[in-house]
Amino acid sequence: MNITGVGTSPININQNPFQKVQSSNAKTSFSNVIQGYLQNVDSTVKQSDDLTTKLATGQIDNVQDVMIASEKAKLALQLTVSVRDKAVEAYQNIMQMQI
Repeated sequence: MNITGVGTSPININQNPFQKVQSSNAKTSFSNVIQGYLQNVDSTVKQSDDLTTKLATGQIDNVQDVMIASEKAKLALQLTVSVRDKAVEAYQNIMQMQI
């Protein structure tokens, strides 16, 4: 997604960190999918940190792009933590089943 600020060059922001996962093989394991998602979330957070650093050092002037990147990183992290919590909860429920 290209966002053009007022008087600055456009900054590319990862619109959805979970869309970029692509499988090269027909057989994709669950761990590869999760690893791809986590890498995308990590790159989103790093991009946000980079933009924040550039704003703090005066290399960019557009606060809106930095705020948008920050919110996207925040949402991606919240979603990741929620998925992790649900996975742990499901694991605990499975472990408590009587067989």
